[in-house]
Amino acid sequence: MGKLTVLALRAVLVALLAGSVFVQTVMVPLLAVDLRRLDADMAHLRAPILVIIVLGIVTIQVVLVCVWRLVTMVRRGTVFSPTAFRYVDVVIGAFVAASLLVFALGVLLAPGEAVAPGVVLLLGGFAVGVLGVALIVLVLRMLLAQAIARDAEAARMRAELDEVI
Repeated sequence: MGKLTVLALRAVLVALLAGSVFVQTVMVPLLAVDLRRLDADMAHLRAPILVIIVLGIVTIQVVLVCVWRLVTMVRRGTVFSPTAFRYVDVVIGAFVAASLLVFALGVLLAPGEAVAPGVVLLLGGFAVGVLGVALIVLVLRMLLAQAIARDAEAARMRAELDEVI
């Protein structure tokens, strides 16, 4: 991966992380104020909705930090090592958690007439989409495992060849 690509990716990661911190510190409190105006029958949803939103933002931040670490490993040429699995596993877990959070939000909003059924259906579809991303990352993890295994096999064969020569 070239220096310019790494620099551009890191700039995007910093911008996304800064944006997520802004949303956590400014937008979520503003949303909390807006949610105070909910009808009496929806007032009990205020805290769970805010918790789901904050935890969703945390999952995004976890993914961004793990991608930063993986980019650092790519730049150093150490990504094809078992250490990379730790970060990839955390990314998979964060996507699964985000999917469950979106699904939980849909479940919270489903009863009653406050939210249209189409919105709940969209949230369910979005939860499935996020879970699909987790599965894609899982497939990429398997490819990383194969690459590491082939790299180890190639190193072993080189060592054997060196002994023969």
